[in-house]
Amino acid sequence: MSQHIRKLEAAAGRRLFVRDTHSVVLTADGEAMVGFARPILEANARARDYFAGSQVRGKIRFGAAEDFANSRLPDLLRDFVRRHPQVDLELTVGLSAGLYQQLDGGELDLVLGKRRPGDAHGELVWQDRLVWTGAPGTRLDPDQPLPLILYAPPSVSRSVVLEAMERFGRPWHIVCSSGSLSGLRAAALAGLGITPQAQALIPDGLEEVPPSGLPPLGSVEFVVQIARRARRGPAAELAHAITERGGRLRP
Repeated sequence: MSQHIRKLEAAAGRRLFVRDTHSVVLTADGEAMVGFARPILEANARARDYFAGSQVRGKIRFGAAEDFANSRLPDLLRDFVRRHPQVDLELTVGLSAGLYQQLDGGELDLVLGKRRPGDAHGELVWQDRLVWTGAPGTRLDPDQPLPLILYAPPSVSRSVVLEAMERFGRPWHIVCSSGSLSGLRAAALAGLGITPQAQALIPDGLEEVPPSGLPPLGSVEFVVQIARRARRGPAAELAHAITERGGRLRP
């Protein structure tokens, strides 16, 4: 290691480290070298993976639920594509229920979405609490119907919420119905009402609303489900990557 450091410093003509008997610290030029080295190493890794002739190749039609818009899913997908440069990834973002319909209809190969606890379809990635969220400082009038901001049907969380409201018995009305997470977030930030979200995936700017006077929503499960015809090949590889690294998806 010391020889490599000396060769690197000689090639750069600069001192890259300050060394003493107790520590090794980068100089300003050393910090600059790190900035140059990282993209060089990443490019080298991509070239090595490409010319190594990855056995995984083909097309993946992948559906991801709106819930993951603010997650680290893009990081996971970028790593997967870099490791498998001969895979053509086609991404569809939508509501879980709609994505499952596309999967059943042969339009998608793999879906990462929500399911209710107890449902059998898909392989579990993680389970989370479904909580009420709203703009900071949201206050609800106990004498007024609950203003709900929900995904448009078909939606797993919408069904869970409406069933919970019926059991709870408190009056409610839907003030916003949207097919996108950005739509729900905008309505909540505007103070129109409250919206249910998985606790680990609460959108930026929103916060959990105190549960007093609100029905409990229980938990929700995030799963990967693969089409039967795609249980071998690139879709199976991506499903494995998601289940193995599911913890990375949380912000």
